[in-house]
Amino acid sequence: MTDRDFSWLTGGLWVVLLGAYAIRVARYGGFRSERVVGVGGTVMVGENIMQATYWAIEPVVKALVRLGATPDGVTYAALVLGLGAGAALACGRFGLACLLATCSTISDILDGQVARLTNTGSNAGELLDAAVDRYTEFAFIAGFILFARGSAMQLALALGALLASFMISYASAKAEAAQVSTPRGLMRRHERATFLVLGAGLTPVLGPVIHAKWPALPTTTAFLVSLGIVGGIGNWAALQRLVRIHRALQR
Repeated sequence: MTDRDFSWLTGGLWVVLLGAYAIRVARYGGFRSERVVGVGGTVMVGENIMQATYWAIEPVVKALVRLGATPDGVTYAALVLGLGAGAALACGRFGLACLLATCSTISDILDGQVARLTNTGSNAGELLDAAVDRYTEFAFIAGFILFARGSAMQLALALGALLASFMISYASAKAEAAQVSTPRGLMRRHERATFLVLGAGLTPVLGPVIHAKWPALPTTTAFLVSLGIVGGIGNWAALQRLVRIHRALQR
């Protein structure tokens, strides 16, 4: 398969998923996951898309439970897939990285759902899950940094997105440690993953077209746009979180 084929495959799977969910909504009404309601949607990633995802993976969760899969085992699978996505980006295989990162992100959802269904959730499991989130997100952006190491502009965008991801996570962790309400904001983990994976998937499809029409733009333009969105909005959101936490601590 070519790299573009991996992008089309991933996109096709999402089209089928959302189409099937639209049919379900038309016939039976929307699916409701309390987990999604608790997390909440934003203008970046709407709650309907999140509900559709949780609806689609529900049979997978039940199958994993029947097979005896453990939440930690699914989390480790997410780690392996996420590291593979980073390695694919380092080799310039953006379409393959899109598919692997999608599977890693879905696995990150599956582990929590398996834990809830089997009543095996624990603080240790949540720690492992949070650590894997950081490692996979770092691997994805670091893979691109290795690929684009000859371009200062592309490196700057990647580092900006990396800074945003860690500052948002740091702000949330700091709020929990200080026992103040964690402020909601934009560019949470699932939103960052959505934009970065989408940018990776569009790169093999749109990259050659963009470069042919505007030679000054690199073939990685689609991914650079996603990095710019994550970095720009993410760092602003992180700053807002820190300000709100600081004000809460002063009170």
